Amino acid sequence: MSNTEQSPVVWTPTDEVLANCQMTRFMRALEDQGHGPFADYHDLHQWSIDNLEPFWQAVWDFCGLRCDTPAERVLGKRDMPGAEWFPGMRLNFAANLLRLAEGDHADREAVVAYCETRPVLRRSYHELKQDAGALEAFLRSKGIVAGDRVAGIVTNGYEALVGMLAATSLGAIWSSASPDFGTGAIQDRFGQIEPSALIVVNGYGYGGKVFPRQQDFEALAARLPSLKTVISVQQLPDQPHLGGGLVTSWADALAFGEGQAPSFTPMPPDHPVYILYSSGTTGKPKCIVHGNAGLLVNHAKELMLQGDVGPDDRFLYFTTCGWMMWNWQASALLTGAAVITVDGSPGYPDLNALWQTVAEEKVTHYGTSARFIAGCRKAELAPAKTLDQSALRVVFSTGSPLLPEDYDWIYSDGAPKALLGSIAGGTDICGCFVGATPLLPVRRGEIQCRFLGVDAVAYGEDGQPVGEGRGELVCRQPLPSMPVAFWNDSDGSRYHDAYFDTYPAVWAHGDFIEFTPHGGAIIYGRSDATLNPGGVRIGTAEIYRQVETEPAVKDSLVVGRQIDGDVEVVLLVVPADGAEMDDELVARLRSRIREGASPRHVPRHIVPVPDIPYTRSGKKVELAVARLINGAARSDNRDALANPQALDQIRDALAATSLLPSS
Repeated sequence: MSNTEQSPVVWTPTDEVLANCQMTRFMRALEDQGHGPFADYHDLHQWSIDNLEPFWQAVWDFCGLRCDTPAERVLGKRDMPGAEWFPGMRLNFAANLLRLAEGDHADREAVVAYCETRPVLRRSYHELKQDAGALEAFLRSKGIVAGDRVAGIVTNGYEALVGMLAATSLGAIWSSASPDFGTGAIQDRFGQIEPSALIVVNGYGYGGKVFPRQQDFEALAARLPSLKTVISVQQLPDQPHLGGGLVTSWADALAFGEGQAPSFTPMPPDHPVYILYSSGTTGKPKCIVHGNAGLLVNHAKELMLQGDVGPDDRFLYFTTCGWMMWNWQASALLTGAAVITVDGSPGYPDLNALWQTVAEEKVTHYGTSARFIAGCRKAELAPAKTLDQSALRVVFSTGSPLLPEDYDWIYSDGAPKALLGSIAGGTDICGCFVGATPLLPVRRGEIQCRFLGVDAVAYGEDGQPVGEGRGELVCRQPLPSMPVAFWNDSDGSRYHDAYFDTYPAVWAHGDFIEFTPHGGAIIYGRSDATLNPGGVRIGTAEIYRQVETEPAVKDSLVVGRQIDGDVEVVLLVVPADGAEMDDELVARLRSRIREGASPRHVPRHIVPVPDIPYTRSGKKVELAVARLINGAARSDNRDALANPQALDQIRDALAATSLLPSS
């Protein structure tokens, strides 16, 4: 029997939410057009995947998206890969994000930018549009044309949004990295796409410290021979701009184009708008190309319908410009909401800092990582008791599975009583397969639903949907935000192999998932990191659910070690401050896993380590550790890690226990 059947309801939408949310209005609009009637959200979802073309046309119309030339139809070819969305359409991505930068909405706040090194900056939609037009004019003066790549080494702030809007207005392709990346990791990305323009900060602040990077980024720019111009942003006001003959300051670039309006050049529906990157922790990252119309309509659905973000809302998602959540956050501009950006450490000066910003800015939609919520729970924070969280309606969480105990914390007396919207998808689609809706209750430990238009199911090893239980997350029909291509993949073979090699014409996402009887979902971790001792498969998240609710454990990571034709489980544990990895704690952890997960998955080895490696978007790096413990040749891209020293510390700890293969 599934262990999810008895998941209790921890939040229920009020009658007011059900009556006024945009999802309800969308459903009623469909019924007025002769579709339905719809008994509930799940009924609507079934209709959406049975009727892809009328559904996506309805999303386009309801969300008020704009095009210069209408599409001949919604979906041409339905091949996967190779689906053809909105053939014949011409549109501009930036024009849609700035569609409310006129009329009565023009003077309302568009961006409120917080960072550790500069004062809070506030800009209206009118000012944002003006600056995007000015920067576009400067880029054009340097010979930047449609199809060129404009790259940003930028913080999550105002300049990143202006740069993206200027680039996409003229038909160029935006790609960004966070300035805390190593220069090797940035070159691994930008070296592949050969940018013509680079917008770059002179450093950044984090955790109360400043990190000047002029020399690093000057050297990096010199290794990008495709560059025609470099725009230097003085993120550190006390530090100089970058030097070099191609460099113009941000202020001078805007002054050059002052008064010029964005061109909003119409482009084909599959014209690239973004290049995003896989994490690249075990080699050079894949360059994932997202198209104009498909990304726009999918983000509109996710933000306006699933997330209920509208023009009166205030939207904050804590992210960096090296994570797809930045791109998702940027699309909140199309809703007319005020986008609150925060750059710096989420724990500085303490874990209450972001909750303080939520209170001061009257944020209605706050997005964060599962890791941050777990940190607040472990620290026993109570922001709702000390800070005004009354405006908050939705808390989004992503990056890794939320533990049931994290739901308990959100719905405790001290935390905000908002809809906890756990969302899951990835860089690959720059969006979500499963996530939130205001129409359904939230159940402890579960993601609420499949997203509309997403034909997601769990496949068993036979390539068929599982009736109950866990399987591989797949998508059986085209989704508009599936990539249009990988960069430098002329025959499409790398793209095909990444998603369609396992099940022909079916997208295999790489997550281990269960869909519950009432339509919810639980993700158990990456399917390529599942544990399989004795042929019994279990997700790594199931181990973390037992281990990381133990007060004596600060963090953990679990991998399978191949031995004698089987797999044994190895658990790495970072003890909490003041705790020791003694026999009593080891026994307690083994007991928790035996009783709460599975007797077959009790770790054979439990090893204390100082730290756990993470990607820069906050995901545990299980595969790199699995490769290490199973003797793979060392090819890990350490620049792609937030804390690469953790791999060395784990190597030393494993070597001391004789768990590393002899070289």
